[in-house]
Amino acid sequence: MHIGFGRALVEAWRELQRLSRLSKRRVKTTTAADLPGNAEASSAGAKTLPQKYLISDEVFAAEQKRIFSKQWVCVGHHSDIARAGDYLLAQIAGESVLVVRDQLGQARAFYNTCRHRGTRLCEESKGHFRQTIQCFYHVWIYGLDGQLLGAPHMEECEGFDKAAYPLNEAHIGIWEGFIFLNLCEKPVPLETVFAPLAGKFNHWNLPKLRSAKRIEYDVRANWKLIFENYSECYHCPLVHPALSKITPYDSAENDLCEGPFLGGFMPITSGNSLTMSGNACALPVGEIKAEDHKRVFYYSIFPNMLLSMHPDYVMVHQIWPQSPGRVLIHCDWFFHPEAFGRPDFHPDDAIEFWDMTNKQDWHVCELSQQGIASRSYQPGPFGPRESIPAAWDREYLRHMS
Repeated sequence: MHIGFGRALVEAWRELQRLSRLSKRRVKTTTAADLPGNAEASSAGAKTLPQKYLISDEVFAAEQKRIFSKQWVCVGHHSDIARAGDYLLAQIAGESVLVVRDQLGQARAFYNTCRHRGTRLCEESKGHFRQTIQCFYHVWIYGLDGQLLGAPHMEECEGFDKAAYPLNEAHIGIWEGFIFLNLCEKPVPLETVFAPLAGKFNHWNLPKLRSAKRIEYDVRANWKLIFENYSECYHCPLVHPALSKITPYDSAENDLCEGPFLGGFMPITSGNSLTMSGNACALPVGEIKAEDHKRVFYYSIFPNMLLSMHPDYVMVHQIWPQSPGRVLIHCDWFFHPEAFGRPDFHPDDAIEFWDMTNKQDWHVCELSQQGIASRSYQPGPFGPRESIPAAWDREYLRHMS
């Protein structure tokens, strides 16, 4: 380990331990009466991350090894592979993983590597297999369950057994309709990791929703800045004037304040939804409680998912770090399946609003990245309305240590 990185890691870990003594709360769900506002949830004197964590190639490599190779990572929604044979490719920590729906309707995950000579099986990011998966190189053929079905001329090799050469599997799990992968050899089960959220989002019908649009953003900023920016609205009055007119920047109330799941809601005080017109653009996504029809819920799910739930649509960001100063962001807008085709279905009203808002966020994150790269940069203090970014940093440092 590089001496500078090691020293910074030790210092950050000591800070984490100090902050942990000041904040004993674990992940929990509270009633509306118990919800603390950002101003009440102190960031306990925390400061932003040291520069190395945002510009260092060595730190980036460590993140890929310690976080993205070991944690459950969101790669899509089960509607992305709706039919038997539908597939998507996920790129995680340098690995290409094939996610496919098999003939029995089960979602499977395989390393995108032929068992013969290691050739990549698929190149397209998504598609459909009719019945089998075929290697382009030497025509080894696999079933949708990963079993080797055909290997030309290999029957001439003494002792060759097709059953000994299935595709190598990766761990896969489904939470609320979203597909998660884990590259760890023996990961903690997905159900165990997500147990604190059991039942919390049931009335949003997340498994039933369908994406109407995906926009992919290429942002010249460190991936952690995206999470920190998402987790506070301290920046909203100047960066997001349109958003601030609908949801006051100082109105956040958070019910998940520590751990891998963080966030809460903000009230909609003007109009009925976060759209360009201010009107609802689709049917309600689920059986939304009366008070929630005037709220937007924002949750970060460590390490790569942002879940934004509006009364009439759900927006999901997948965060994919590419380098210390570059991140790809996949943004999907999900709607109730019965909303599609109705005369009152106006998805662009929401998509245009958040595409504008996303770009405002990405721009300020890029400015932050540029400033952090300066030799003059030193960690600055989190303010009273930045308790969630401070908590996210603590969770990040816990995994890095």
